[in-house]
Amino acid sequence: MLLCERSTQEGLLVSVCDADVLGETFENGDVSLTVEPEFYDGDEATAEEVVASLSKAAVANLVGEEAVAVAIEHGFIAESNVLDFEETLHAQYLRL
Repeated sequence: MLLCERSTQEGLLVSVCDADVLGETFENGDVSLTVEPEFYDGDEATAEEVVASLSKAAVANLVGEEAVAVAIEHGFIAESNVLDFEETLHAQYLRL
């Protein structure tokens, strides 16, 4: 997985994607999702590193089966809130 952290005025913004989806575009009906390298490219990370980052995040965007599965497994995302785009998954996390 690729992990990128950015500090914002609202808190830590985390983006995580499976390495194999970086730069790809996926569609679901009229909606498309492009996994932009400018936003999602980051350092290779283990599941433990992703969990540690998500635990500090104010907002997170996740793309890919592995990235979303880690977020679900550790309680950051409910499976019912995951979007299915062709051959990948997408989820967003917001800490209120």
